[in-house]
Amino acid sequence: MTDTAPYTPPPVWTWNKPSGGRFAAINRPVSGPTHEKELPVGRHPLQLYSMGTPNGVKVTILLEELLAAGHAGAEYDAWLIRIAEGDQFGSGFVDLNPNSKIPALRDRGGKTPTRIFESGAILLYLAEKFGAFLPTDPAARTECLCWLFWQVGSGPFLGGGFGHFYAYAPEKIEYAIDRFAMEVKRQLDVLDKQLARHEFIAGNGYTIADMAIWPWYGALVRGDLYDAATFLQVEEYKNLRRWADALAARPAVQRGRMVNRTFGDPAQQLHERHDAADFTTNTENKKQAAT
Repeated sequence: MTDTAPYTPPPVWTWNKPSGGRFAAINRPVSGPTHEKELPVGRHPLQLYSMGTPNGVKVTILLEELLAAGHAGAEYDAWLIRIAEGDQFGSGFVDLNPNSKIPALRDRGGKTPTRIFESGAILLYLAEKFGAFLPTDPAARTECLCWLFWQVGSGPFLGGGFGHFYAYAPEKIEYAIDRFAMEVKRQLDVLDKQLARHEFIAGNGYTIADMAIWPWYGALVRGDLYDAATFLQVEEYKNLRRWADALAARPAVQRGRMVNRTFGDPAQQLHERHDAADFTTNTENKKQAAT
């Protein structure tokens, strides 16, 4: 084993070499577009530009749940933004979301199109627009929003923290992995204790809080995120696993998880979604390809 000198930060940080890791090619310390590219537009008022990562799945689950609940106005076009290829830095996408992160939504249903970016903001916007999955009682609404923003604040410790250093960093750093693993397990314990008292995250009703948390923490305890279930000993969070499995069985969740998905089982991928019939067509095409 070779000893290496500890890293000492320079007086002034400069970007003079690739950062390394899985996403090094798209990391940069400045914002704005890198190329000109307009966004496509479909026939529905709601135009979603996203990818089937956990933050993108939050929104497609809500849209599919709204449709399942009878809100026909929630029909949408979902366009694939391939983040590893830098689609989020196209001029059209940056105009929609200056932060260049998926998901981003444009509602063209009013006199003036409305842009909505940041997944938590999109969930809240759609829940208010359709009057669904957000309690109207002030106390219950506040509880739901507390858990929605709990996910917004806690998620980066799981994704950009633990997930990056455990799964994507160019080298394994014990301190970083230990630090974020400890925090993620604390978060799992928070959720498990909450779900010991309630059927759903914010109480006894299914809300946007569940839809925000499930693609991250539900996927983690079901073994679908970072291949880290054994490492984090997720089997001990029995209440969280009960909840995660219950949501995974919902047809709208299953459909939402497929939209804009480009990895995993090909039969569970629907790169773009423009009509409810796309799910059936996708399944039939995958069956024919397999024969």
